[in-house]
Amino acid sequence: MRKRNPLLLLLALCLTFSPLVGQNHPKREFRGTWIHTVGQDRYAGMNQDSMKRYFITLLDSLRLAGVNTIIFQVRPEADAWYASSIEPWSRYITGTQGKNPGWDPFDFLIREGHKRAMEVHAWINPYRVRTSPTKVLTPDHLYFKNRALFVEYGEYIWFDPGIPASREHILKVVKDLVSRYDIDAVHIDDYFYPYPIAGKTFDDSQSFKKYGIPKGYTEATKADWRRDNVSELIKELHATVHATKPWVEFGISPFGIYRNDPKGINGSKTKGFTNYDGLYADILLWVKKGWVDYLMPQLYWEIGHKSADYLTLVHWWAENHGNVPLYIGQDIVRTVKPDSSKKSQLWQKMQLAANEPSISGHCFWPAYELVNNSGKIVDSLRLNYFKYPALHPADNPYDKTPPQPVRNLLLSVSGNDRTLTWNEPEGTSMGDKAAYYVVYAFKDGQPINLEQASNIVGIITEKRMTIKSSAKKSIYVVTAVDRFHNESKGTTVNTL
Repeated sequence: MRKRNPLLLLLALCLTFSPLVGQNHPKREFRGTWIHTVGQDRYAGMNQDSMKRYFITLLDSLRLAGVNTIIFQVRPEADAWYASSIEPWSRYITGTQGKNPGWDPFDFLIREGHKRAMEVHAWINPYRVRTSPTKVLTPDHLYFKNRALFVEYGEYIWFDPGIPASREHILKVVKDLVSRYDIDAVHIDDYFYPYPIAGKTFDDSQSFKKYGIPKGYTEATKADWRRDNVSELIKELHATVHATKPWVEFGISPFGIYRNDPKGINGSKTKGFTNYDGLYADILLWVKKGWVDYLMPQLYWEIGHKSADYLTLVHWWAENHGNVPLYIGQDIVRTVKPDSSKKSQLWQKMQLAANEPSISGHCFWPAYELVNNSGKIVDSLRLNYFKYPALHPADNPYDKTPPQPVRNLLLSVSGNDRTLTWNEPEGTSMGDKAAYYVVYAFKDGQPINLEQASNIVGIITEKRMTIKSSAKKSIYVVTAVDRFHNESKGTTVNTL
């Protein structure tokens, strides 16, 4: 393992800092945000038209902020933000679980997101069923049909991860979701076994007796059994997603600390709560086995945090993510809150990522704070870091073949309007089709460099684009990008 001195690295950044100084803005970068629905009462007061308007405004705002991926919570409490025959409609749509809103909010959100060339990831919470006794379950909920699958823990109700039928139900839900909806990924965050509640015991003694002890586990190794239960679900979810649609990814956003280790060998030099020992989530095993398509640790702490230093954790994950693409989860409020020097830590965190080759993106929590421009974060992102559009990383290993070039590219000029039109590339398979297009513009005499983000003037799904330009001589290049984010060769037209 490479040894680093985090303090020296941070000092070097402070001495040399200018936003992305000496670096090109990346052409490909994951720029995501989480849109959570659990606990969100804002939606229940909206009818169909007002919610559609809200989603359109939300997506437009996020796109202007530079976001190219939304992670939408479609299954917050074993319920659905989409039409499902398996689980009830989510309470957070109408205020009442099981109440049919009369339309499909998630389908609308997917279509609107794709119109804006944004990826849409379906975020599910696999085990959580209820967050509070005030949250009434609909009478036909699975909880009332098969209570043996569930554990009541404090105010929560949880699927028992130790029961194979729990896993089978979750797999059924995911297969149905992936097969019927045009999503780009299935996403799971940090909720596996529940976070501990002081003075409470998660009582899975019956499932352990029935399924754990026969496999040779003992009370002394019960934690290993719990980790194996979660790992089995992750393994089967990954297989289910790709067997259903190979281009759909399976991503995990774990709690930010894997394990604590003062020597930094089996974990990070931290002192906080952990995935491995607290949530029974063996993230590194999943990475090693190839059961995850991207990793997005939630590094919500500050640089210099006593128990969980952001700097320490960034470098630990950068060294331990294996071959899995690594994006960093950022807490907006804690990042933009002025530190002891009365400055936001955003610039330090973004520069750390820019200097770490293995990090290929960011995800911001929550989306609502981006819309609010908390701490002027959007202003800073657009000025310094997301100044130019970015394609999604082409890190899906299942297809590396680009589509054919676009056809019949034409340019018409009317005053300062330059209108480009084209036809989609040849090919009918999913890997051949264009999911979106990239338009580049060059001045006369400028080298044609498709790897430089500053040359991109549009990432769009339409086969037409009008560009304002007073230049008499310009060159335009259009490429096609497929669902795996492979980019075709460019097709060129000019006004010479």
